[in-house]
Amino acid sequence: MPNDDVLALVDEGGRVVEWRRPAEELFGWSAEQAVGRSVTALLREPATDGEQRRERLPDTSAIQVKPVLHGTSVLWQVRAAQGTAPGQNTPEHKVSGWDVPGQDLSILEAVFAHSPVGLLVLDDRLRVVRTSSAAGGLRDTPAGQAGHLPGRHFTEACAFEDAEEEAVVARRVLGSGKPEVNRTVRVLRAPGGPRSRTASVSYFRLADSHGDAIGVVVAYTVDVTERANAQHRLALLEAVRTRVGHRLNVMHVCQELVEAVVPAFADVADVEVIEDVVRGEDPPPSPVQPDLPLRRAAFRGDIGSHPAAVVRPLPAGTPFSHVLSDLRPRLVPLEKNSSWQAADPERADIIERSGAHSLIVAPLAMHGQTLGVVSFYRGRQQDPFEQDDITVACAVCAHAALCINNARLFMREWMIASTVQRRLLPQHPAAQATVEIAPLHHADPQGGSAWFDTIALPGARTALIVGNVAGQGISAAVTMGLLRTALHTLAALDLEPDELLARLSDTTARLVAARASLPPTDPLNREPLTASCIIAIHDPVDLTCTIARSGLPEPVVILPGGTPADLSVPPGPPLAEADNAPFPATTVSIPEGTTLAMGTATLADQLLAPSGPLRPLLHRTSATPLPHIRDTLADALTHNHPTGETLLLLARTKALPADQVLTCDLPADPEAAPIARAATRRQLNAWKVDEETAFTTELIVSEFVGNAVRYGTPPLRLRLLHHQKLTCEVTDTAASAPQVKHARTIDETGRGLHIVATLADQWGTRYQPQRKTVWAEQPTGASAAPP
Repeated sequence: MPNDDVLALVDEGGRVVEWRRPAEELFGWSAEQAVGRSVTALLREPATDGEQRRERLPDTSAIQVKPVLHGTSVLWQVRAAQGTAPGQNTPEHKVSGWDVPGQDLSILEAVFAHSPVGLLVLDDRLRVVRTSSAAGGLRDTPAGQAGHLPGRHFTEACAFEDAEEEAVVARRVLGSGKPEVNRTVRVLRAPGGPRSRTASVSYFRLADSHGDAIGVVVAYTVDVTERANAQHRLALLEAVRTRVGHRLNVMHVCQELVEAVVPAFADVADVEVIEDVVRGEDPPPSPVQPDLPLRRAAFRGDIGSHPAAVVRPLPAGTPFSHVLSDLRPRLVPLEKNSSWQAADPERADIIERSGAHSLIVAPLAMHGQTLGVVSFYRGRQQDPFEQDDITVACAVCAHAALCINNARLFMREWMIASTVQRRLLPQHPAAQATVEIAPLHHADPQGGSAWFDTIALPGARTALIVGNVAGQGISAAVTMGLLRTALHTLAALDLEPDELLARLSDTTARLVAARASLPPTDPLNREPLTASCIIAIHDPVDLTCTIARSGLPEPVVILPGGTPADLSVPPGPPLAEADNAPFPATTVSIPEGTTLAMGTATLADQLLAPSGPLRPLLHRTSATPLPHIRDTLADALTHNHPTGETLLLLARTKALPADQVLTCDLPADPEAAPIARAATRRQLNAWKVDEETAFTTELIVSEFVGNAVRYGTPPLRLRLLHHQKLTCEVTDTAASAPQVKHARTIDETGRGLHIVATLADQWGTRYQPQRKTVWAEQPTGASAAPP
C-alpha cells in the first residue's frame, strides 16, 4: 500500500506524533496544531473552515488503523483506504486494518468472540493486531484479558518454551504462504503449576486483494498434553525398537538402550545386568539370590563424571533389590534423606547430581528369568513420571531384554567358536631355520575363521599358508579346522601349490555336498560355505618361491633394500568351484632377506594395494626386526578400525648355507651308482655323520641312482642336504614314479624301494615342470652339529 495515503501516526496514549499533509487537507488542522494533541480532541473540535471540510470527511469506516513498529516503539498508523475519496461513504467495514465485506463482519466478530480456539492475528512484522477472547494461555495473560496483547511482538505475547523457533515458523509461512498445521509445541509452565503443557499450533498466511502478504493468523489449542504424551510414548517405543538390538554384544545393546531413552524419556538412565548374563551364561530364575553380582553395563545422563562400571550386588531394602526380587516395576518419588538412599550412597549421589525428582525402576526379564534392572530418573525441566510412564518403561525394558538375551546367546556361541578357533590355530608354530615368521591376527568382534600355517617340506622347503572361511560361529570354526587338517595331510604328499589348492578344493566340494544332504530343518543346510586360500612354497637352496592363490589378494614382497613389489600371481577360482578350472602357480626368484606379506581380503585396500594408506609401513629393510614391523602394523590397524577379521603373515626368507648342500651331476650309465656312493661317503665324512647313518644313506643313494639309470631319463643329478634332517634327492626327467614292490623269494629284483621305505623316516616323489625328484629323509645322525 503506498505511503501517500498515510494520514497520521498515534502513540499508545492516543497522542499524535506525526500529522501528514493528507490529514491537514481532510481535517483542517496543521501539523503544528495537531502533533502532541489527543486525536479524540482533534476530531471533536472544528478547525478553520471545518464545516466545509467536514462535508468531505470520509466515513470512519474508510479509515484504516493498524499498529506499526516505529524505531523501538509501537505506534498506530492511520491511513485512508485506497479508492476512497473525501466524503465518500463505502459499504465496507474495517477489521483490524483489513477490508472486510459487511455481510461477513458479523461472522468474523462471532469467531473472535466465541471461538474455543485461541486466535492471534499478526501483521507482516509479527506484531499482534487482534486476539480472540479465548486467547488464554499466553504469557501473563489469562483468558478474557487478551486485549492487552495488541502491539506486542509474537515472541513477547506467546508462552511457548521456544518462542524464537515459532517466530521462525511464522516468518516462513508469511514468506511462502504454505501453512503449518498442528505443530506440537511446549508451553511454559505456569508459576506454581505442577506440569508443563503442550499446545497444538497452526499458522496461516493472510493476503490482501492483490495477493500480497499482510499478516499471519495463529490458531492454537493450549492443552493437548495427553494427546502429545501419547504420541511421544509411541515415538519413543518406535525409536527403541529401531535403535536397540543392532549389535550382538550385551554391553553394546545396553548402550543403545540408554542412548534411545535419554533425553527422550528420562534425564538419566542406568542399566545393570547380572554378571553371568554378560559372560553369556544362562540367566537365573526369579527370585534371584540377594548377593547376586550385577555389572553396570551402560549409563547416560548429564551429571558430570559418570559412575564406574563396577560389579556389585544391589544393597538390600532398596527399590532396585525389590524389583530384582519380584520383577515388578516401581514408580518412586524421590525425597531427601530417605532410608533407602542412605543404604545406597552411590544412587543417592546420582540423584543429587542430576536433581532427580522421580524414579522408575523396571526389570529386565524374560520368561521368569532375570537379566538385570534399569533405572530411569527425571529432574530439572522434565515433568515427574506418571503411572502411564510405567507401562512405557516396561515395554522399553521388554524389548531390551529380548535383545540382550539374543546378544547373550550369540556371545556364548561366539566364545565357544573363538575358543575352537584359537585351539585350531597353531599355538607355537614350528621354527624353520630358513624362514622367520611373524603372524598378525585381529579377531572380529562378530567372530571369524581365518588361519595361517607354516609346514616344513622335504628339501628344507617351507609352505606358507593363509586361509579364510567366510562366516562366523562354531560351524565356520569347525570348517576351518577341517580344511587346515586336510592341508597338512596333502602337504605330506609333497605337492606343488597349485596341486595342493586343487586337492583342497575337492575337499571343500565334498563338505559342500555334505551340507546340502542335511535335512532342510538343519540351519547348516542353508548356510553357504565359502573358503579362500593362498599357498607359497619357499625353496632356500634355489632361492625361489612358488605361489598359487584362490580368493585372497596378491601377496607383496619387500626386497632386502626395503622396496616393496607386487607379485603378479593370477587368481584361481574359488574353492569348491564347479567348473574345475586350474589354479595357476607362479614361481619367482627372491634373494635372501626378502620379506613376504600375505593376508586376508580385509587388508587388500589398506595394506596390500599399492595405494593403500598403510603400505608405506612395509618399506623396511632386512635389518628391521620382523616383530617390530608386525607391531607397527598392529597399532596402525587398531587406529584404522578394520572391518572383519584381519590376518597377516609376514615371512622373511633365509638361504641354506652352501656347505650344507652337495650337488653332483651323474652319468646315465652303470657308473653312476659308484660315483654317487663315493661322493656321498666323502660328504658324510665332512659332515661327521656316524657310520650307521652313513651306511644307510649310501644304500638309499645307490638304490635311487640305480632306479634312475634303469628307468629314468637323463640328465641325472644327486643332491644331499644336511639341515634339520639328512635328505637324499635324485632327479631325472622321466614322468614315471618308482613304486614299492613285494618281491617273492625267488625274485632277484624288486626289494630296493622296500628296503628304502624301511630304513628312511619318510620318502616320496616330487614332480616339478619337466622333471621329478625322488627323495628320502633320515635323522642327521651327526656326531657334531653341521658346520
